[in-house]
Amino acid sequence: MADPQPNQGTGLVSSRHIYRGRVVDLSVDRVRLPNGNVTELEMIRHPGAAVALPIETSEDGLTYALLVRQYRYAADGWLLEVPGGKLDGHEDPEACARREIVEEIGMEAGELVGLGSILTTPGFTDERIWLYLARDLKPVGEGPALEADEVLEVERIPLDEAFSMATDGRITDAKTVASLLRAAALFADGRGVR
Repeated sequence: MADPQPNQGTGLVSSRHIYRGRVVDLSVDRVRLPNGNVTELEMIRHPGAAVALPIETSEDGLTYALLVRQYRYAADGWLLEVPGGKLDGHEDPEACARREIVEEIGMEAGELVGLGSILTTPGFTDERIWLYLARDLKPVGEGPALEADEVLEVERIPLDEAFSMATDGRITDAKTVASLLRAAALFADGRGVR
């Protein structure tokens, strides 16, 4: 089957705002689809987010991922994640990733390598998360500076083990799995190491 012409005669017909929160806006949008049908879709608008996979190499030459074990109410428990957070206003994703590394693990990245972006759940939200690999880490300040709704602790995991955890299901957070798999591809072809 041939792909229909993208966005030809498609898009928003009307929108009814339902709720505006601290993180998301919810509306019910009347939308014309590529097949000509008009339907109502619930839509969550999100400003986007950025995350970074911080890595460090120990004196013995082993490379580690610095992940955070964070309590997530929506997941009913603790998740192992890359540090990250929501963009503030029109904040640049790289600036957001740098800020979140400082806030969540108390480190500053000398270099960020872009790993692209992902759409989290495009069936009902426009949220896009930008992914980075952070290296050349240096401690900054007095350690993590967490917000009131953040409960987390930093875990230092051998990088190869973190890659395995992303593929065998021990890590289930999508942004973390995507970050680790994209970083693994960099390391596999030699671009992740210097």
